Amino acid sequence: MPDQWPRYEVFKQARAGEPHRNVGSVHAPDAEIALLNARDVFARRPSCLSLWVVPAGDILMWNVVEPPPQATPGAVRTWAVCAKRSQRQGMTFVDFVGMVEATSAARALHLAPGAFDMPDALIWWVIPESSIVRSEPEDVPGYAAATGKLFRLPNQYHTVFTMQKIRRGDEGDE
Repeated sequence: MPDQWPRYEVFKQARAGEPHRNVGSVHAPDAEIALLNARDVFARRPSCLSLWVVPAGDILMWNVVEPPPQATPGAVRTWAVCAKRSQRQGMTFVDFVGMVEATSAARALHLAPGAFDMPDALIWWVIPESSIVRSEPEDVPGYAAATGKLFRLPNQYHTVFTMQKIRRGDEGDE
């Protein structure tokens, strides 16, 4: 749609040693706002060590059912490679698996299965390394700020009871 901001895919690293994992997308006018939106949407409560945002249009995706795209010559660039290894409901994420050097996105896709020894991967994504906008290490304390907030279930708010009291006219009776 022409009246929407561009879409950015969001990758989150929850803990040190875990991969950056695609957790969803946000719309924003630019990458800086996308990173802020990603923080608000994906890092409010669960743990978050790092966030990346990538313009969705910069990602070349390939599922192994279709033939891979034709590689075109170009300058050698660094490509971030991501893979999805399972269709199980709890394992539907596309994880960052590493970097490859290639002359095009299609060539990077051709190299990825062998470079990362993942013959079982179902989906591959390649992203120009230069398209990744990363959070800074000093942003991490801001991500953790919401972890101390008390989470309340809806039944902990006595709204219905309070509204009944107001309707009866006894809101001053305590």
